Amino acid sequence: MMNTIAYMNTLLIPSKIVCVGRNYAKHIAELNNVNTGDMVIFIKPNSSITHALYAYHQEPLHYEAELCFMVKNGDLSGVGFGLDLTKRGLQSALKAKGLPWERAKSFDRSAVLSEFAALPAGIAGLSLELWINDELRQIGGVADMLFSPQVVLDDVKTFLTLEDGDVLMTGTPEGVGVIDSGDQFIGRIFYDEENEKKLLLEASWLAQ
Repeated sequence: MMNTIAYMNTLLIPSKIVCVGRNYAKHIAELNNVNTGDMVIFIKPNSSITHALYAYHQEPLHYEAELCFMVKNGDLSGVGFGLDLTKRGLQSALKAKGLPWERAKSFDRSAVLSEFAALPAGIAGLSLELWINDELRQIGGVADMLFSPQVVLDDVKTFLTLEDGDVLMTGTPEGVGVIDSGDQFIGRIFYDEENEKKLLLEASWLAQ
């Protein structure tokens, strides 16, 4: 059975999730990566979609909070909160050998997604917060991205067909870390309205 996402009281079946790596300068620095100026793209399959949060899959998992955009009719149509789960140990080993990351990024239940809300006017003001056990761990938004969501969309469309319901995960700000079983995660998305920060969406998960 194919996995679904919820958008405005409708269930959609994404064929894939297109992810952007290294889209926040401070996150690049915290992982000791090099900013080459190139957009880093990788794919998560439909089987990676989940609405539950797991702390372990063959090794301890790391969280990466992301603004996620649902595509419809070739355009950005909805926004949701996502957690890109990563096998950091495996990823580091693969990178050291110059090998692709898919084994560390594209495994089952590696894309934790909230429901999706309609895009507000002016997505440049969108931002996220991730709280774990009542502690703010990650904060960032479109203004901090090296490649904006529209730039990502336009670039991806030059080489890949996006189906209705497909999701773009646009990278994570600094503050990533390991998930512990029993951790309480709360993700929030905010938008700007007349220079006032307003809550658009909130989702919560208990790590299993």
